[in-house]
Amino acid sequence: MADAEFSPPLTSREQMIEVMANGAKPKSQWRVGTEHEKHVYRKNPLRAVPYEGDDGIRALLAGIKDRTGWNYFYDRDNPIGLRNLTPVGGISLEPGGQFELSGAPHASIHDAAKELDDHLADCHAIGGPLNIHFLGLGVTPLWAVNDLKRMPKSRYGIMTPYMDKVGTLGTSMMYRSATIQANLDFSDEADMVKKLRVSLALQPVVTALFANSPFVDGKPSGYLSFRSHIWLNTDAARTGMLPFAFDKDFGFDRYAEYALDVPMYFVIRNKQYIDVAGESFRAFMRGELPQLPGEKPTIKDWENHLSTLFPEVRLKNYLEMRGADMGDRNHILALPALWAGLLYDEDALNQSWDRLKSWTVADMQALREAVPKTALNTPARGCLVSDLAREIVDLGRAGLKRRGLGEEAYLSPLEETLMLGKTPAERWLDKYHGKWGGDLTRIFDEAEI
Repeated sequence: MADAEFSPPLTSREQMIEVMANGAKPKSQWRVGTEHEKHVYRKNPLRAVPYEGDDGIRALLAGIKDRTGWNYFYDRDNPIGLRNLTPVGGISLEPGGQFELSGAPHASIHDAAKELDDHLADCHAIGGPLNIHFLGLGVTPLWAVNDLKRMPKSRYGIMTPYMDKVGTLGTSMMYRSATIQANLDFSDEADMVKKLRVSLALQPVVTALFANSPFVDGKPSGYLSFRSHIWLNTDAARTGMLPFAFDKDFGFDRYAEYALDVPMYFVIRNKQYIDVAGESFRAFMRGELPQLPGEKPTIKDWENHLSTLFPEVRLKNYLEMRGADMGDRNHILALPALWAGLLYDEDALNQSWDRLKSWTVADMQALREAVPKTALNTPARGCLVSDLAREIVDLGRAGLKRRGLGEEAYLSPLEETLMLGKTPAERWLDKYHGKWGGDLTRIFDEAEI
């Protein structure tokens, strides 16, 4: 937990922009980062895993700490994650105990694959004796929000009641959803704008390809990506497709303007989280927060605030792709491979933009609202999303081939989905209605990661 009061004061719009613009780097230094969240559970009987206890999530963290030599980070007296300093990365806990690996930035997907395999080996070596298992789905299929114990992170105590004020499924997002995320670099503002626009427009297509959350509350939900449906009903002020990104004047400054209008969650002072949920960062800039009268923000406060925005693609000092459901090992690696192929190859990026530039914001929003339910079978400007998905996977493969690192094989799970014409979610539903005979507990063995 970083204390923001030890950061330089934030006094200008230029500093706000610099936080994002500082990420610009030459192509030779572009890297790919991968993050993923795994649900944790026990077997015999099936149940959620608490934080406390000799066989809880805290014990899991302790075992991995001893095995890896990584360092704890704390919220008050509670270890709530691990940091690896060389290379930079770590483990953190989501509200319902989802176990997240924040991978280091890597030069290739091969390096990300090794990192992932090492991490899963750690999880199994320590988790197995504790009867802690890991599930690769976008939403927990059985447990309701109230069945899941909150992890001891102060920010979650602030966010939970606020979510109930601003949306209908925000606590489901926090406690029972899980995602894969890919993080990518840009060279300058113009490159950022182009990549952000392409990735925003394509995010619903990626959501469809990775749809892997068809069950909720012990039964089919009526959605193929219930996780994506959850995000449509979480908090409209900080989520969504960022329609202003397609305006002619879009850049770092416009994103900063958007961020200023997103209500705050918290401020950290003296290693304590101060609840400022719903307050204005603009008021903070004027020293007018009721909870901190006269106090003005630091650069770290601004960085913390940027991390509480949840659009489909998030801009920090890199770009975060946020549209995919959690899946198996191969899908975790397919996501960064696809985005590296599309965004890090100039021909693939330009061809993607040529394919998308005639779309309206309304087209993109309609697609975003429809794909959680119908995924690849969603109509899209005279074709189906499956047709678009086939095009972008082909473009991604060509882009990876031109990268010359032999990363094309990581797209195979997406190519299998397109060949079968069925998302992972639909394949789970076939089993549920077929050989499982409606016994949803079977998924805990077959989707264990």
